[in-house]
Amino acid sequence: MDILWQHPPRLGEGQSRFIKLREGLELCISNYQLHDTVITKVKEREHHLEYGFVFSGVAETRHMCKESSMTFSAGKYFFTGSGVAPKEIEEFSARQPHLCLGVHMTPELFRSFAGDPSGELPISLNHLIRKPSQEYYTRVGTTTLTMQITLQKILGCPHQGLLKRMYLESKTLELMALIIEQELEMQEGRQHLGTLKPEDFDRIHHARDILLENLHNPLSLRELARRVNLNDFTLKQGFRQIFGTTVFSYLRNYCLEQARQLLKTGEMNITEVAQAVGYTDRSPFALAFRKHFGSNPKEYQKQRKNSL
Repeated sequence: MDILWQHPPRLGEGQSRFIKLREGLELCISNYQLHDTVITKVKEREHHLEYGFVFSGVAETRHMCKESSMTFSAGKYFFTGSGVAPKEIEEFSARQPHLCLGVHMTPELFRSFAGDPSGELPISLNHLIRKPSQEYYTRVGTTTLTMQITLQKILGCPHQGLLKRMYLESKTLELMALIIEQELEMQEGRQHLGTLKPEDFDRIHHARDILLENLHNPLSLRELARRVNLNDFTLKQGFRQIFGTTVFSYLRNYCLEQARQLLKTGEMNITEVAQAVGYTDRSPFALAFRKHFGSNPKEYQKQRKNSL
């Protein structure tokens, strides 16, 4: 199956191509330009594994319940496991054309590739396949040079018919292998960290949720570990393995991202935004914001206002 879908003229110009490579594996290549910024609301839904690469354009996904967000732009990729995708708001910018490539894969097919003969996954990849009632795993990564080469081969596929399908399937699986290689480096750790038990993954994700629910009264590492029935060391090292940073660096980055969202609306001044994300003084907030985003809050507000 190879379906070409034209984007509605009232929204923009361009098209998306959906190619079913085999049962449980679909490739989508989208190339379009919007007339205006488009914002959509997405309901909670069951989700398969998905990975996608952005060549151009900017999109943002906001979690409606936890008020967290992820931004996708050129040179980035996103990777999600299976499970429940939460209610989200998606915003697609009209400032430049959107060119992206995405792959959907069923959990069953992933198990056939990544599991043992019985379909059992390595412990370090168990978090990618979650129960239909559990929220899915998701992260954003940076596209490597090797990934870029494979992506260009997909976009420039020289074949037709059966050879085209075989060629594209091999390249989409090659991309999966490159992503999983990075995932294993993160989850297993190349820093001589101990292997986490399967139940520890869920506890550490729960710790992350508790952390974000207490922005204005952050828990100590010891209290957070106690809440999820882990010792301090396992929580600290396991959190870095799963999320790629320390507990409180994750919290700081989350707060700064929330601040960016508040500044974007223009409904609050900088002091109010700083207080809203847990800073009692404007100066430390401005310093942290500039270090994280490359511009101070006032400059960011001005740039955002000029782009509207």
